[in-house]
Order: sequence, then C-alpha cells, then structure tokens
Amino acid sequence: MSSKRAAQWAWALSAWANHAFVTTVLVGFFPLFFDKYWAVSLPGTTSTFFLGLTNSGTSFAVMLLAPWLGALADRRGTKKRWFGFCTVLGALATALLALIGADQWVWALLVFAVASFGFWAGSSFQDALIVQVADAGEANRVSSLGFALGYLGGGVLFLLNVGMVLMPHRFGIADAVAATRIAFVDVALWWIVFSWPLFRHVPEAAPTAEPAGWRELVATIRRVAHDRPVLDFLLAYWLYIDGINTLQQMAVDFGSKLGFSTGALIQALLLVQFVSFPCALLFGRLGDRIGARRAITLGLAVFVAVTVYAYFMQTERQFYLLAIIVGTVQGGVQALSRSYFARLIPRERAGEYFGFYNMLGKFAAVLGPLLMGIVAIGTGNQRLSILALAVFFVGGGWLLWRVRAADASA
Repeated sequence: MSSKRAAQWAWALSAWANHAFVTTVLVGFFPLFFDKYWAVSLPGTTSTFFLGLTNSGTSFAVMLLAPWLGALADRRGTKKRWFGFCTVLGALATALLALIGADQWVWALLVFAVASFGFWAGSSFQDALIVQVADAGEANRVSSLGFALGYLGGGVLFLLNVGMVLMPHRFGIADAVAATRIAFVDVALWWIVFSWPLFRHVPEAAPTAEPAGWRELVATIRRVAHDRPVLDFLLAYWLYIDGINTLQQMAVDFGSKLGFSTGALIQALLLVQFVSFPCALLFGRLGDRIGARRAITLGLAVFVAVTVYAYFMQTERQFYLLAIIVGTVQGGVQALSRSYFARLIPRERAGEYFGFYNMLGKFAAVLGPLLMGIVAIGTGNQRLSILALAVFFVGGGWLLWRVRAADASA
C-alpha cells in the first residue's frame, strides 16, 4: 500500500474510532440511561429540556473556540496534536460516565458535556486533515470512506454493547445497568486505540509562521465574509446540518416519549448505522456523477419527508422504516458537505476554515435541540417538536442552491 493510500485509510479509520461515541453514547445509551436511570425522578418533558439544553450549551462552547483553535493549529502546524488532545479528553470523560450513580443527573450532564466537547472539537481538526490526504479529485471518495467506516465501526461496537445490555448474563455481567457502564468504558478504549494510526500515517502541514492571535482571527472572518461561495455555503450548512445533528441527538428521546420500547429504539439505531455504511459510499459516487451540490440537495429533500413522516408515525415498525430512510442519506450528506467545502477553501488555511465550518454546525445545533425542547415543553406535543426541524432542511437547501464556485462540482 502506498504511503498516500495508507494515510487516507488511517484518516478514515479515525472516524471508525470516534463514531463509536456517537452511536453508543450520544444517540444511544446516554439518552436512554439519562431518562430511565440518572433523571428518573424528573418529568419527561423536563428531562428532554435539560438534555437539549446540555447539547446546545456544548455546541455553543465548540462554536466559540473552534475557529480560534483551528487558526492556531494552522499557524503552528499542530492539527494532529489538538486532535489528540480532544480525543483523550472525550474518551476519558466517556469512561467517567461509568462511575456516576443513580439520580445524579447533574453530574451525568456535566461529564457528558465534556465528552461531547472532546468529540465535536476533535471533529473539526479531523475534518481539516482531509486536505493532507486527498486532492480535489479524491475528496468525495475519501470523505465518503471516512463516514462509511464511521458508521460501520460505530455500528459494530454498538451491536456488541446492545448485546451486553439486552443479555447481560450471557456475558457474565450482573445486569443491564452494569452492562451500560461497561459500554461507556469500551467506547473510550475503542476511541483511543483506533485513532492511533492517524498519528503515524497522516502528515501534518508545516507551520505558516504567521501570528495566531484574535486580530488574525478577525482578519480571517473578513476573508470569509468577502468570499461569496464560501459564505453562501456556510450559511446553507449552518441551517441543514442543524436538522441532521438534532435528529442524531434527540431521536431516541423522541421515540421514547412516543412510548416505543427500548429494544425498538436500539434496533432502529443499529439500522441507521448499517444502512449508512454502504449508502455513504454510494453517495460519494453519486456526488462524482451528478455533482456534490445536487446530491446534497437530494438528500435534504429526503430529510424534509422524514420530518413529516415522523410527525404522523404511530408504530415501532414505522420507526424502523424511518431509520432505514435516514440511513440512506445521513452519511452521504455529511460526507459530501465536507468534501464540497474542502474544494472551496485555501488548503493552507484548512484548520481555521474548518473551524468556521464546525462553528456554524455547532451554532445550528445550539438552536435545534433547544427548539425541540421548547416546542415540547411549550405545547406538550412531542410530534410538533420533530416537525419543526423541516424549516432547517428547506432553508438550507435553498441557500445551498445559491452557491456558485468555479472550482467545486455543481
């Protein structure tokens, strides 16, 4: 295997590593464990509000820091170092969740916030490193490979953890609570172990020897504001990624409030992971064939249909079908958004530009979970909270169609 191909696989394997946090913790066991163990004494709408508030607060912190950290990493050539710091921070906090006792919902939310910060902040540096392993002609394929391996790796570990939680005695574990605690620990180990190849095989860009203070960050903001294709794309991404992130973070809580069983919720999450694996790869090919922008727009149209379908959903079988539909487009839209943006930006400033990319994604995620919580607690209707997300997909799709750039696919 050539050194370039090894670097591409090592970079993609880091998604195999950290997506385990998304599946097992972020959208899987934490919302369930929080609702049924840590916050069991709280009313359902109140626990939804605090979970949404925590997700929003974490996203807000990442939003504030990501551009500055990205610029600092560019200037000093330390994107891999910052990625490593965030990986260790997120993994250690995830392992600490195993030590939190029943009804300690405040501690659970605080530690979960730290773990989420490690994941989301680390993702910014991970995204920026794509320009070190793929040129413009390879961006769709490599980005799609990363998301595909992420969904597969996250799904494999989640499947193991689901088995432990549903059948603890077959694994020699006392009960489901102990199995959930073990799951938090194995996610932390998985995250660290499979991130290691990136540090060995992915090259780091040389430092630029430019200053990296707040004045320089303001200068970058001005550059972005005057780069119309980049600005138009970021505004579009700001809206539509909100819907995707919010669906990931709040889907289990939404299904739980509709009365679906824990088993059904877990099986639906597994469906999303394993359907997303091949579909992310196929979306990469679709992006090469019809253009990344057109393929993303197609995916957003499907997400609009998903929110309407979820509003009328009644049965667990319908929830499974919803999971399959989400899986066909979720990874593909994320992968092509990353590769499309990588084509729009200057390679030597990838860290700070991807800092803005993730900043707007996190700022959108400040609004999404908060909106769901407010709609749920204000109307007492969980269904209206999911339907409200359609505005982000429609608005994002409209703004995306305005993007015009000569150096990016249509």
